[in-house]
Amino acid sequence: MGTRLELQSLLETLLGSRNVYFQPPPTITMKYPCIVYNLDDMDTIFADNYPYKVEKRYSLTIIDKDPDSNVPDKIALLQKCIFDRHFVTDNLNHNIFVIYF
Repeated sequence: MGTRLELQSLLETLLGSRNVYFQPPPTITMKYPCIVYNLDDMDTIFADNYPYKVEKRYSLTIIDKDPDSNVPDKIALLQKCIFDRHFVTDNLNHNIFVIYF
């Protein structure tokens, strides 16, 4: 598994811009389309009662004005990535995914 900064770089590449925000504060002005992500969970695998491997799960939200954006399609093809839900708020499409990275 990679680091959070490797995930950041991968998401920027898939989006085609630097509009990728990790746990953005409410004061930031986001530019669309964008991806907002945060650490959602950590799964620990044990061996002999000791942590053997820890996988971090991130929640990714792709926010775009275009309802036919191809960014969610690109994200959906990532390894260990699962689509969660879609909703629209303020004419912005939100596609939520979870990814283990």
